[in-house]
Amino acid sequence: MERENEEAHRRKVEEALEVKSLRRIISAYLNYPEAAEEDVKRWERSLTKLPPHHKALLSHLPLKFQKLRWCIAQNSYFIFEMLKVFEPPLDMSQDVDICENQHLDDVSGSHHLSRSRNLCLHESTSASGGVDCHCLAEPSCKETCNGKYSAPTKFNKISSSPPDWLDPSLQLHVPLVDVDKVRCIIRNIVRDWADEGQKERDQCYRPILEELERLFPNRSKENPPACLVPGAGLGRLALEISCLGFASQGNEFSYYMMICSSFILNHTQAAGEWTIFPWIHSNCNSLSDNDQLRPVSVPDIHPASAGITEGFSMCGGDFVEVYSDPSQAGVWDAVVTCFFLDTAHNIVEYIEIISKVLKDGGVWINLGPLLYHFADMYSPEDEMSIDLSLEDVKRVALHYGFVFEKESTIETTYTTNSRSMMQNRYYAAFWTMRKRTTATL
Repeated sequence: MERENEEAHRRKVEEALEVKSLRRIISAYLNYPEAAEEDVKRWERSLTKLPPHHKALLSHLPLKFQKLRWCIAQNSYFIFEMLKVFEPPLDMSQDVDICENQHLDDVSGSHHLSRSRNLCLHESTSASGGVDCHCLAEPSCKETCNGKYSAPTKFNKISSSPPDWLDPSLQLHVPLVDVDKVRCIIRNIVRDWADEGQKERDQCYRPILEELERLFPNRSKENPPACLVPGAGLGRLALEISCLGFASQGNEFSYYMMICSSFILNHTQAAGEWTIFPWIHSNCNSLSDNDQLRPVSVPDIHPASAGITEGFSMCGGDFVEVYSDPSQAGVWDAVVTCFFLDTAHNIVEYIEIISKVLKDGGVWINLGPLLYHFADMYSPEDEMSIDLSLEDVKRVALHYGFVFEKESTIETTYTTNSRSMMQNRYYAAFWTMRKRTTATL
C-alpha cells in the first residue's frame, strides 16, 4: 500500500509539473505582443538618441514603427484564436503548488511534455500498435484521449469567448527566451504552411517523398504501408506522406509545436485563411522595410481537403518513451527522420528504437544535419549530449542491423527568410537504410 501511495504521489507531482509547464508555454504565447512591443520601444528610444541632422534623414521610421505595431497585432490575433480552440490534455485548473518544494531529480523531463504521456490530437486508425493518438479528424471522431478530452471535429468554429484557463489572472511573466520560441513557431509556419516555404519544402521534403514513392510503388488503399515521422513539427511532411497513400503518423515532443499544428490541421477552413507577419522581429539583413513587413498567407492548402489516407495521425510525447513501448516493435514499414536525429540526448538510443519499431526489411529515410541541440547547454543539470560524427552515426546504424541503400548530401536552408541578406545553409546527410531481416542478422 505504501508503494502504491508513493507511485500515486509521484504521478500527481509529474502531472502538476506538466500543468505548470503548459501554463508557462501558453503564457509565452500570450506574452508575445508585450515582448514585441518592447522591441519596438527599444528601436524608438535608439532613434531619439540621434542628433537632429541624423534623425532628419530617418523621418520615415516613426511610420514604420506604427506599421510594425499593426503587424504585431495581426500576429497576436492569430495566436489568440489558436489558443482559444486548443483543448489541453490536462486539467488546467488544478493546483500546481504541490511541485514547488518537491525533490524531483527522479522525474526528469516532466517539466516539458511528459515523456510518458501521449498528447493526442486526432483519432487514429493507423497501424500504430498501442499508441493512443488521433488523426486529422473524421466526422465520426468521438473518442477521448486517456479520458482527458474529446477529439476535435474537422470544421470546428473558433469560439466567441476564450476558455477559463486563458483568464489573464493565470498568465505568467515568462523569460524572453520562451517568447523567442513563439517567434520560432511563426517562422516554422512559413516553412510548413506557406507558399513562401515551398522552396525549403522542395529541398527537404521532396527527396523524401520521391524516395518513398520509389520504395513503395504498389501501395494498397485497403492496407497502406505505415510510416512514422518522429520530430514532425507542424505536421506538413507527415501530411504529405499520408497524401501519397501511407498510413502516416507524426510524433512531436514540443507543446509549442503541437498547439500550432492542431490549430492548422483541425481548425483551418480554407487555404489562405490567416495572414501573419513572420519577419518583423529583426531589423538585421533587410533589403527594404517592405520585405521586413511583408504579409504571408497561411495555410497554402486546406489540410482536410488535401487527400490524406485514412489513419493520418499526430501523436504527442517523447519519441524514446512512446516508441520504446513493446507494442511498437516491428509495427512500421518506414521511418522518416527530417532534421530530427540531432535533437537527441543520446543519438544511439534513437537509432536503436528506429531499428526496433521497423519491420524486418523496413526502410529508414533520413535527411538532416548534426547540430546537436544539447551540445552547448551549460547548466546545473549538466544535460547529457552524445555528439557523434556522421561516420560514427553510420557505424552505430550498421550495428543495429541497417544496410545502406542510398546516400548523398543535400544543400538546404531551415526557416530562412528568403529575402534576407544572410542565408544559413546546411549540407545535410540524406540516406536510405534498410533493416536486415532476422534471418540475416
